[in-house]
Amino acid sequence: MHTLWKHYHTVSAIPEALQLLSEHASHARLVAGGTDIIIELEHGQRPGIDTLIDISRIPALSEIRLDGDTIRIGALVTHNQVVGSALIQQRALPLAQAAWEVGAPQIRNRGTVAGNVITASPANDTITPLWALNASVVLASVRGERTVPLKEFYTGVRRNVMQPDEMLTEITFPVLAANERGMFIKLGLRRAQAISVVNIAAILGMDGDTITKAALTFGCVAPTIINAPEAEAYLVGKTLTESVIAEAGKLAIKAARPIDDIRSTGEYRSAMIRVLTNRALSALQNGTERSAWPSDPAMLWGDQHTVTPPSIHDQETQPIKTTINGTPITLNGGQDKTLLRLLREDAHLPGTKEGCAEGECGACTVFLDGVAVMSCMVPAPRAHGAEIVTVEGLAHEGTLHPIQQAFVEAGAVQCGYCTPGFLMAGAKLLEEHPHPTKEQIEQSITGNLCRCTGYYKILDAFAKASELAAEASTKTEQS
Repeated sequence: MHTLWKHYHTVSAIPEALQLLSEHASHARLVAGGTDIIIELEHGQRPGIDTLIDISRIPALSEIRLDGDTIRIGALVTHNQVVGSALIQQRALPLAQAAWEVGAPQIRNRGTVAGNVITASPANDTITPLWALNASVVLASVRGERTVPLKEFYTGVRRNVMQPDEMLTEITFPVLAANERGMFIKLGLRRAQAISVVNIAAILGMDGDTITKAALTFGCVAPTIINAPEAEAYLVGKTLTESVIAEAGKLAIKAARPIDDIRSTGEYRSAMIRVLTNRALSALQNGTERSAWPSDPAMLWGDQHTVTPPSIHDQETQPIKTTINGTPITLNGGQDKTLLRLLREDAHLPGTKEGCAEGECGACTVFLDGVAVMSCMVPAPRAHGAEIVTVEGLAHEGTLHPIQQAFVEAGAVQCGYCTPGFLMAGAKLLEEHPHPTKEQIEQSITGNLCRCTGYYKILDAFAKASELAAEASTKTEQS
């Protein structure tokens, strides 16, 4: 197995990260969620990168805060943090909706909005609403700090203006005013774990029924996110009628330069620009932009919302000291691989499976500091000082966890390869939602794939697990 990197540095403060970036320049990359960089290194798509600088233990970077009329999102803020933020839901709904559409719960628990922005793909969901919200990014280096409007940040597909020694520390944007409403819509090839075919963020300012301001931004239809200036100009001064909405949809197509690719043809993308524009404007007209928003979504982060681990500092030569299934363990070596391989090869815990190694199948799901993650996308050194639970740790003193017992009783195991990931998702779901709805159960397994027959028995097992957990709780109270 090839080594993914030569040097791995964990820092506890921004100046440390900036100094290392200055020293290693183009040979280094920052890692926070790691949901992009780890896969790219696995595939050999980052030649010359031999140093990772882990910033995930810098507490100040994990905050969402309101500063006057400006929302500030730190570089470590995850997509699930955005989904769970009342501030974002109330004052920047399109961003919350976009974050909810990213990947699956395990990915949203690791992946950061800043990482989504930096990757610079026109298909990255959160960039579209941030563009519509007139966001800016704060870039820091040992040379100082600069603020760049998002619309000036991108230079092409997966290209931006960041220098090799710069770090994105913060994303800022004004809150939606009292007379402004907006929403985000994504079109993918499946309901979850899908890359956008087209997406749209629409924001309108209103004076009564008259539009005073319009922002229509689109993803996946040009090398970068784009505005639709003709459609925006047309909407100002108008009232949202059926004919106005239809005309705006037609005008929006003019801004696009869609391509044919594996997910769609350019012709289809153009047609969907009109369709999504009509849907978004109709929803804003009817006041139904929040109708599809989940009221209490399954996050798979349990009953604790800790997102930043204890601040420590380690070098790549140190052993990894961690706690796995409640037992402290020291692992010598393993610094240059993923957490998945560390668990299987060094900790000798083969219950966590490798299905895709790309964050698609969920077979490698574990709990990292109380949160469900895909271990194939986590660098092994992140385990240092952390608490990890694998499928081997679900049973307690010889008694199966309710989700395990339910899989047995419901006949949900099938071939069994995907089962550990489903069990981990189910255990975390029950922790945060002891009596989950069918919708919450379905949300919880959007990151887990079964290749055998179907999900009916699995869904039955999740519901059964809730009943078994309740029965066990009642017995404990009575005894």
